Amino acid sequence: MDNYISLFVGETHHLRQGKDRIIYAGMPSEGVYSIVQRKASGYQGFAWNLFYGRNQTDITVDGVRLIIENVSPEEIRFRKG
Repeated sequence: MDNYISLFVGETHHLRQGKDRIIYAGMPSEGVYSIVQRKASGYQGFAWNLFYGRNQTDITVDGVRLIIENVSPEEIRFRKG
């Protein structure tokens, strides 16, 4: 059974224990979507945007494979591969 994860803009998801968190940042243009990768340790942390073409459906963030099922300006739906 596939485990789908759906994030709206600004929502966060912890990839897995010992890995980073991701935040869906929406679509800055028609053909591009953005995911923020966030690292944190205690009170300190940093983050950066990752940009992908709308047709790119197989990505890796912090060593975790994500299979993108659907992406829109408001929401992204994916499963871990």
